Amino acid sequence: MSGGIDSTVAAMLLHDEGYEVIGVTMKTWDYAHSGGSKKETGCCSLDSLQDARRVAVDMGFHHFILDLREEFGEAVIDDFVSEYLAGRTPNPCILCNTHIKWDALLRRADALSCEWIATGHYARTRQEEGRHFISRAADLQKDQSYVLWGLSQECLQRTVFPLGDMQKPEVRAIAQTRGYQELAGKAESYEICFIPDNDYRDFLRRREPDKLKALEGGLFVDAEGRVIGRHDGYPFFTIGQRKGLGAAFGKPMFVSEIHPESNVVVLSDAQEMPTRTMDIARVNWQKRDNPTDDQPYVTKIRYRDPGQFSTIQRTQEGARIFFSGSVKSIAPGQSAVVYDGPDLLCGGIICPPIIDRELQ
Repeated sequence: MSGGIDSTVAAMLLHDEGYEVIGVTMKTWDYAHSGGSKKETGCCSLDSLQDARRVAVDMGFHHFILDLREEFGEAVIDDFVSEYLAGRTPNPCILCNTHIKWDALLRRADALSCEWIATGHYARTRQEEGRHFISRAADLQKDQSYVLWGLSQECLQRTVFPLGDMQKPEVRAIAQTRGYQELAGKAESYEICFIPDNDYRDFLRRREPDKLKALEGGLFVDAEGRVIGRHDGYPFFTIGQRKGLGAAFGKPMFVSEIHPESNVVVLSDAQEMPTRTMDIARVNWQKRDNPTDDQPYVTKIRYRDPGQFSTIQRTQEGARIFFSGSVKSIAPGQSAVVYDGPDLLCGGIICPPIIDRELQ
């Protein structure tokens, strides 16, 4: 229970159905000690913890605060920093869901003798031929299946999504009817929970000051390898970035490649850098262990991506995806999620393309 409307209504619905509910709120990050410039927000704030506890008290079930800061630091924050230092763009919310909101929570559920775990995510679970997998939510505008590709069979078979068949307006109406008007009107946060000021560059500088200082003065080069400027370090850039380059070039430019080994960032003035193939690693196969040859699936390369028709082949390292059309701004480190109709076939981490560039 994060203190927000979705997890609150999820708990209400389960309680109304007769389940013995135990509410848990996870303390994953103490932003007050991180040196940030903005007040703590989201699921770790004191206000959110109090909101979650108030609902539990009102409905008469137990509520616990779980201190998962150490596990969160190891599984999410350390990976976040190391991925940027490797020239990739991580998605910490996916790691948080996989390792904290499910793996770590399931261990606590066992300690509390709980049979199921439930969240306020907009998604559904299905079972077919003995396998459990994620399926898209009824409310496609709120569907969160993309961020749940890392969940294991053990987690999925014990997961309940009370909001999976509901529309967001229905959820708001329930909260209002039950007297939680403040929650119904509470703004949703899309920031990274441990970077509420949304300044990941400053966060990296605080975490790795010496490494980031040593990267100052890196090179910008154009698509032909000619040096066209300098930058403060390759970890501060992501594929497809157009704003915040820190220099003027007389025409719109965007990041097309990042080379951490040489601290070089390649800029292009083309409207897009399309590709039709992509490799992914750390693949988690949910619906089945092997894709069907030549069957068209839909692959999403970011949360709000509408998706592109594609085929997929297993490889020794993970999987290779072949898009039916050109796809642009593919960012290594982000997640690719492959759908078989409404069902989640698999997901994985996008690998960097192999590029050999000679500087001039």
